[in-house]
Amino acid sequence: MSHLNMKRSILSSTIAAVLGTIYAGSALAQDEGDEIVVTGIKASLTRSMDIKQDSVGVVDAISAEDMGKFPDTNLAESLQRITGVSISRNNGEGSKVTVRGFGEDYNLITLNGRAMPGASAPIAGNAAPSSRSFDFANIASEGVSGVEVYKTGKANISSGGIGATINVKTARPFDHEGLKASIGGKLVNDSTNSTGRDITPEVSGLFSWTDSDSKFGVGLSASHQERDSGQDGAFVSNWNNTRAWATPNAATNTNAQFAGATLTNPPAVGQLFTTPTDIRYYHADTTRTRDNAQLVLQFKPADSIVTTLDYTFAQNESESSRGEQSLWFVNAASSATFDNATVRTPVIYSENTGAGKDFGLALQHGGQTNDLKSLGLNVAWDVNDKLKVTLDAHDSKARSLPNTADGYSWVNVGMAAPVIGNQSADFRGELPIMTITKYDDNRGGTNQNGKLDIDDVSTQVMQMSTTRQTTETKQIKLDGDWNLDTGAFQFGVESRSTESHGQGYQSYDPFGDWGINNPGDIPNDLLKPFDYTKGLKDYNTKGAVNTAFTGDAVAIGKWASAKYGRTFAGATKNFDNDTNVKEDISAAYFQVKLDGELGGMKTHTLAGVRYEQTDVTSTVQLVKPTSITWLSNNDFQVNKDTKATPYSSDASYSHLLPSLDFDVQLRDDLKGRFSFSKTIARATYDNLSGAVVVNNPSGPTTAGLVSATANENGNPGLLPLESSNFDASIEWYYSDSSYASFGLWEKRVANFIGTETVKKSLFDLRDPTAGPRAQAAIAALQSLGQPTDENRLYTMTALIDHNRQADYQDTQAFRDEIERTYDVNPTSADPLYMFNTTHPVNNKEAKIHGWEAAVQHFFGETGIGVSANYTKVLGDISYDVNGDPNVNQFALLGLSDTANGSLIYENHGIQARVSYNWRDQYLAGAGTSPVFVEAFSQIDFNLSYAVTDSLTVSLEGLNVTGENARLHARSERQMVSLQDLGARYNLGVRYNF
Repeated sequence: MSHLNMKRSILSSTIAAVLGTIYAGSALAQDEGDEIVVTGIKASLTRSMDIKQDSVGVVDAISAEDMGKFPDTNLAESLQRITGVSISRNNGEGSKVTVRGFGEDYNLITLNGRAMPGASAPIAGNAAPSSRSFDFANIASEGVSGVEVYKTGKANISSGGIGATINVKTARPFDHEGLKASIGGKLVNDSTNSTGRDITPEVSGLFSWTDSDSKFGVGLSASHQERDSGQDGAFVSNWNNTRAWATPNAATNTNAQFAGATLTNPPAVGQLFTTPTDIRYYHADTTRTRDNAQLVLQFKPADSIVTTLDYTFAQNESESSRGEQSLWFVNAASSATFDNATVRTPVIYSENTGAGKDFGLALQHGGQTNDLKSLGLNVAWDVNDKLKVTLDAHDSKARSLPNTADGYSWVNVGMAAPVIGNQSADFRGELPIMTITKYDDNRGGTNQNGKLDIDDVSTQVMQMSTTRQTTETKQIKLDGDWNLDTGAFQFGVESRSTESHGQGYQSYDPFGDWGINNPGDIPNDLLKPFDYTKGLKDYNTKGAVNTAFTGDAVAIGKWASAKYGRTFAGATKNFDNDTNVKEDISAAYFQVKLDGELGGMKTHTLAGVRYEQTDVTSTVQLVKPTSITWLSNNDFQVNKDTKATPYSSDASYSHLLPSLDFDVQLRDDLKGRFSFSKTIARATYDNLSGAVVVNNPSGPTTAGLVSATANENGNPGLLPLESSNFDASIEWYYSDSSYASFGLWEKRVANFIGTETVKKSLFDLRDPTAGPRAQAAIAALQSLGQPTDENRLYTMTALIDHNRQADYQDTQAFRDEIERTYDVNPTSADPLYMFNTTHPVNNKEAKIHGWEAAVQHFFGETGIGVSANYTKVLGDISYDVNGDPNVNQFALLGLSDTANGSLIYENHGIQARVSYNWRDQYLAGAGTSPVFVEAFSQIDFNLSYAVTDSLTVSLEGLNVTGENARLHARSERQMVSLQDLGARYNLGVRYNF
């Protein structure tokens, strides 16, 4: 029999009667006048089913199983169990949601009906912050009473969600009469942890009180969560060098990377192939602390007026230390074996680099704090029996700020050891295998003992990033509801102002520089041996180089800064990107709700229209580039002005958004639905920012491999995506807690944001890799019968720049010496850089459609139940992996089939659930180089036991089979990244007063 707790409640008498009937046999005795609130998994699913059944339009919901007990410890993890909803994960934890193929930035997240700001600045690099999306990882689930997912647009819901509008509901004291309280704690074990604490705490508490007359109420919830975890993985920086195969010829610089190499199964002439830039293995240790609190005051000065004042605080702090080992390729193959894919990959690739090529090492440290502060006031007034008016206002601010003692978001200390004689990579397995022949006997500065050790390691450069984003939303709404005899007339106005300010800065400090000037310069006590393959337990690492080093990035960075006369500091006054986007939205709506009959069957109709006017102002403080220095073979530095210059632009647009929801009660247990609506989703902030970013060139333009790139992020005139949405479904509620449903849906979307690439010069920047000195270097190398790859080209150009071309030697040691000695700066004789410059434009239309099926069934009084759903998502624009690599492709991101299933048991005080979640492969990035996220599945479980009516103990497991995450480019052999994930377990106790 189901376990019950006696609770006072203001639930509607209808729900109470239904639940009371279902569970009458197991109800405990109660005082006269008390109502029973049924708790547990079955009760939660029944309440969610009732919301779905009673709503006009397509709505799914999740309800708390008890006070302080949401179904999952993370809201996103719960949402993924809703039909059509899938999630992205950060460090194995649910973060942001995709609904029917639309990612996080195209779903509107509201808190108690209020549009919440999003702030999630990227910690590395200096890109303008983009996110509009509220990150569910910032909100603990203990204070949440329910989540509603509106899949169809309604006139009375704020615009911004094409996939869905997701409303997070928190508890109110008037939800419970008298005094109620809950306190809970958990011990968390993350199996990936290696250096932090194996057990970390989570504590939470809820308090709710109303006076005896229910005139005044106070609600308080708070939680504190800590998690220590480790991450082990691998990645390739990019596979963007896709091109057509040509017969290698060093003399004509045709496919010179493979000139003279031993080739097995080479591509046919004209066939596309691609090569990687590097391979990297990494290990990271992360500490995350999340604090949430909400204070709610409710006052009823009269029976017809309820006022609610609430303050919400959420903060998510993370700090990570990371190390990596790497091979970067010099693009001069000695041998290669290609696969048979349509876009060929050299699955076995070797380079005979000569003595002293560097083995890359890097250490990083960073941290970011994301927080939310929201103050809101709601006044609901029943003017009379017919009219109800509600005024709601809030001021909410989200911030993403550096979380390190020195004020930076991320620091990377690059190091290397010049010990490689030959390097190779094997891409045949899921994990690429990097292999090196260690050789330091002929490299000056090393200890020349024929092996890799700490005394061979040299500092190279330090890069430090500082990123910030602050987004504030001020919103006020006035809603009216006039009851009619057969329905209602609803109307309202809204004013919403959102301002997002993003800043990004990246510094560059040479120490031993890319040429590895000072092997052995790092004190031995700052480094220690480390095997980066040991954490990749689920992969075959046989043959991979497993001798490397780790240390404290901050300690080494500060030591090297002092030694080489640099400054270790993250604070900055001149950001590379300093953007501000302000949107002012004015809206008005009305909708009519009508109850009727059709052929003797009850019907409900909700029809309305919403008008919105949006004004956009985009301002950017731009630190202009002044020149680009060629530092070494494929390393460059963009030099910048010392002060920022402001640029500003405006735009405006308006929309008329109709909506229609209709349902018919075909039988008492059978309901049919049809819905139509128009919805919009605005461009991300980076696409509106107006910033211009000149990227570091990835190679000399005369090497025939790369071209310079830039991004014009600014186009404030971008129109929102506009979607015409159609839904049709049938739902069979065949018992009190069981149902089955099937639905078809389609979204016809205009104004998708794509990219347009044009060649143009920017800021009068000159190209030292294509001027007279570089052309003379090509001629000199050809006269010597030498290849004109980027290594030799840089060396000869630097020699010509200093009238030393007669000194040229074709050895790695000589090339390294020249890299250490010289930089090549542009002159007025060099041509203008012609940047492949991309900027966002509204240029595509697409149709996304699919079907959804769901079932929920409980087997009588056995306590056993099942819940399952499947979503099929289809789109008419997909990525062509065989497409022209020089053309930016537009494709729909995030489209994937999803499936969820749960097996439930609830009886004799035991609650148990095992859940399976699956998401098929999907496209996460398009452009010229695609990124596909491979199919992922996860099994979770939750087990609890009611020791008494008030005391419950629980055990939860997430990803208990330790499934891993992997991404690839145009084929599966082109691994982009992988992460070896693990299980997480929570042992908890909760007491209700």
